[in-house]
Amino acid sequence: MRRTGLALIFSLVMTGTVMAQSAEDGAAIQGVIGDQIEAFKADDFGRAFTFAGPGIQGMFRSPENFGAMVRGGYPMVWRPQSLRFGDLREERGALMQRIIVQDAQGMTHVLDYRMGFYDGEWRIDGVTMVRAPDVAA
Repeated sequence: MRRTGLALIFSLVMTGTVMAQSAEDGAAIQGVIGDQIEAFKADDFGRAFTFAGPGIQGMFRSPENFGAMVRGGYPMVWRPQSLRFGDLREERGALMQRIIVQDAQGMTHVLDYRMGFYDGEWRIDGVTMVRAPDVAA
């Protein structure tokens, strides 16, 4: 599958309820994203799959399919060299958590994680790569 297709799949808006932002929400959201990335680093795709929202789980149907997509299309979150969290904001009715990741080759990537709230837990509804602005010399 091409990267454009992956970006479309990962940027789907699911039906999770958006709750008011709070410091507690921010910490919980960062915990979910961090725990998923730790599971990826351990090749524990079964655990990583549990942090995905129901729409993503339904689309990929198994941890193996999900893991193959992440390894092929998002290696920077499968094997990050470093990770830091950016802003948490509401966008079009969804909470978006920005992360900045450095991959194994030292390249920096910016991603927006769309979050949904299901049965009292934050889960990841999609990930979109943020294009770097063009820089003129």
